[in-house]
Amino acid sequence: MNAIVLREPGGPDVLKYEEVDRPVLHRGEVLVKVKAASVNHLDVWIRSGLAAYGTKYPHVMGSDLSGEVYEVAPDVRNFKPGDRVAVDPGIRCLKCDHCLAGDNNICRHMGLVGASTWGGYAEYAKVSEDNLIPLPAHVSFEDGAAFPLTFLTAWHMLADRGGLRGGQSVLIIAGGSGIGVAAIQIAKLFGAKVIATAGGGEKMSRLLGLGADHVIDHRTEDIYKRVMDFTAGDGVDVVFEHVGPATLGKSLASLKKGGRLAICGATTGPEATVDLRHLFSRQLDIRGSFLGTRGELLKVAALVAQGKLKPVIDEVIPLKEAARAHRKMEKSGHFGKMILVP
Repeated sequence: MNAIVLREPGGPDVLKYEEVDRPVLHRGEVLVKVKAASVNHLDVWIRSGLAAYGTKYPHVMGSDLSGEVYEVAPDVRNFKPGDRVAVDPGIRCLKCDHCLAGDNNICRHMGLVGASTWGGYAEYAKVSEDNLIPLPAHVSFEDGAAFPLTFLTAWHMLADRGGLRGGQSVLIIAGGSGIGVAAIQIAKLFGAKVIATAGGGEKMSRLLGLGADHVIDHRTEDIYKRVMDFTAGDGVDVVFEHVGPATLGKSLASLKKGGRLAICGATTGPEATVDLRHLFSRQLDIRGSFLGTRGELLKVAALVAQGKLKPVIDEVIPLKEAARAHRKMEKSGHFGKMILVP
């Protein structure tokens, strides 16, 4: 099969379109003929050499994918060749105390498809039967590959870690990103007031089209000052943060007393400075967030199937041009999700 193979860490040019052996199935596994795979910022981190997932070379990335079941192991009972599926990116043991309690996104042996295993940047991908989600015929393969990682992460950040409720306000940093687009839709579904940031007028206009109540140009405007303008000096209940040190200070300052900041990433670096006096005097919460539970993903999948949540596709790109997609992501040249097709 053809795949984008990573043999060493580096820039986009290390992504090579090569022919490799098709994966061999073991117990409980399914071979999916990939129809679409989306590009996430996680892929950029892995390509650059992030050590957190113990990636071994050669490696095939891609945590989000959809397609048709091509082959199943003899013990697989719930899926058959020809079934349309999307893939749950979370790899969970389903046996540890966290999994048994339902908190399977903090599984003691947590992994990710495309990070700790080979993923969807290929013509075929091998996954556990437990990671498959039926994909209705009316949901495109492109949408099926675009929603799992970003919409699940955004849902968990807002519903669980952020505790966002109807009538409250939320600041969504980098709203034009794949996860930002998801967060705006989820927050509006909850009935919240949304303030979102983006770089440039075109992206800002598109955020308003998605339902954002107010937008801020994070390239030219002071996020904190504009939030105060939009909230009559009160601040927001929740901040949706995934950029890190470049925005964290302004994000914390934008919270009202007792506000919550949920963070799932650090695209501008791993370290940031926090004024602890501001943190305790205003009784602010900083809550880390990672992926989401299997149950939350099923809720999100149902909402996508019902049309209440809709992935935004920036561009559909041939798999062999994955390096171009990575360059575009690193320049923040996309709005929503980029999809690779074999």
